Amino acid sequence: MREMVLFTLATILAYGFALGEISDDCTYKDIPLHGNVKLVESFPDIKVKKVESFPDLKVKMVGSFPDSCGEWKMVESFPDFTIQYVDSFPDIEIKLVENFPGLP
Repeated sequence: MREMVLFTLATILAYGFALGEISDDCTYKDIPLHGNVKLVESFPDIKVKKVESFPDLKVKMVGSFPDSCGEWKMVESFPDFTIQYVDSFPDIEIKLVENFPGLP
């Protein structure tokens, strides 16, 4: 019984720490979450899941000057970081917004 409780607790803690590790300075694993972003099919810097509620980050796609937290400009070359959209086991969950990007 004790082993089951410890296993369950360890699983919950591991899952909790795996999602939403966005720092107060708007970084994930020392990657600033603004700038030029390239969408890739494999080996991304960050695995991202799009959600409608309770996101880790609100993202606004911009055409230029992605200088603030949550502002992303999609590019094909010279990205600041790469993302892959996934349905399960994301690193972070985002909501696409038109206004007020950043941490919720």
